[in-house]
Amino acid sequence: MADVSLYWFRDDLRLSDLPGLKAAAERGTVIPVYILDEQLGEHWRLGSASRWWLHHSLAALARSLSAQGSELVLRSGETASALAAIVAETGATAVYCSRHYQPWSEALERSVKEATGNAGAELKRYPGTLLFEPEDVATGGGTPFKVFTPFWRACNKRPHPTVPCPPPTLSALEQSVASEEIEDWRLTPTAPNWAFGWNDLWSPGETGAHQALSRFLSDHVQDYGDGRDLPAEPNTSRLSPYLRFGNISPRQVWHAAQRVKNERPEEAGSIDKFLSELGWREFCYHLLFHFPHMPDEAFNPKFSFFPWGKDEERLSAWQTGQTGYPIVDAGMRELWQTGFMHNRVRMVVASFLTKHCLLNWREGEAWFWDCLVDADLASNACSWQWVGGSGADASPYFRIFNPIAQGEKFDKAGSYTRRWVPELARIPNKYLHKPWEAPEAVLAEAGVSLGDTYPRPIVDHKTAREEALSAYATLKDIA
Repeated sequence: MADVSLYWFRDDLRLSDLPGLKAAAERGTVIPVYILDEQLGEHWRLGSASRWWLHHSLAALARSLSAQGSELVLRSGETASALAAIVAETGATAVYCSRHYQPWSEALERSVKEATGNAGAELKRYPGTLLFEPEDVATGGGTPFKVFTPFWRACNKRPHPTVPCPPPTLSALEQSVASEEIEDWRLTPTAPNWAFGWNDLWSPGETGAHQALSRFLSDHVQDYGDGRDLPAEPNTSRLSPYLRFGNISPRQVWHAAQRVKNERPEEAGSIDKFLSELGWREFCYHLLFHFPHMPDEAFNPKFSFFPWGKDEERLSAWQTGQTGYPIVDAGMRELWQTGFMHNRVRMVVASFLTKHCLLNWREGEAWFWDCLVDADLASNACSWQWVGGSGADASPYFRIFNPIAQGEKFDKAGSYTRRWVPELARIPNKYLHKPWEAPEAVLAEAGVSLGDTYPRPIVDHKTAREEALSAYATLKDIA
């Protein structure tokens, strides 16, 4: 009789390029399992938008498994106990999984190893979620990198990521294993359904991921180098949520991009820039692995003493896209309506919160965690600290994005802003990003009444900049 193994899915919701799943299939019968552990990660439990993506990713994975005659087993509860129970029920002799790098992952995997071992199964971990293991990339002195450029340079000197492996043929257990129903988990919103229309925007799952990658490499990568900062244009890959949930692996993305680079060498510059963004994801996980406090504490300890303000009205105005700065409001509304925000605009809104409003980067990190479909612990924390000035390789705190200039430079024609802030649709380009400077006659003709149909700015840019720099100056004498 062939050995029975479990494959424990987590943030690797696909069938292809999973070395652990391949190894399990070669061993014998595989029972695919997903455990919903609502206590895992404590305050970093999945946010609302991520739960929506998880629901649809699991549904897609279940369909793919069903096509092979296999079934996805769903259980909820404490992870180690749930896996041990399935081991006991099925007589499984091994549990396979992909390695994870969250601050709680090592402890979780130790508890799983103990619980499943007591039930008669050994735990086997495989790489699968990164291009390079965090321990394998280090400075000349053997320490973790804290600056992106030399980190990515070191990565590119290593042997290329191995070729992705195809999906294995799975042999199912003759008898079915008890499974919960995904609808009972209530991962998607109902009343109100704030995700209304998201099915038209996104296709969570392995098929949707490869379609998105193919579309980007075929139609848009050639414009990525120069056009990635233009939020109105479809020049970015929008692969981040698919990578976040492992609907596609970074190795698959890397190799697909390399193939296009070989076929179309004239696009090498844009492709290399795209791959460096994949490198940024690696860098974020490198930092999270070596500095697990990063989501909760300032990477630069000086910023533990930064005089962050507390202003619920400003925070609410920022969250709801009512700051009076059109490019900021456009980004925050895009986030709420789609679960996503263009990366350039993410930097603008993050700078506005931390430097114009002087609110703690953790407030923004928490909001993004709940609202983004690509909310990734490593990237979210790393990027917020980068903009806020407290992170590794951070943008200097005194680099304060001017939301007016950013809008005029990167949304010159106003297509992005007008889409998400329709009350300003008829404002001439000259005043779109600073409507408070428009003459009353212009505002009246555009149907805009400041303070009524659209808010006045909640802060003055010049004054806010001076206050931010004054706050930053308080850190200069801290050792």
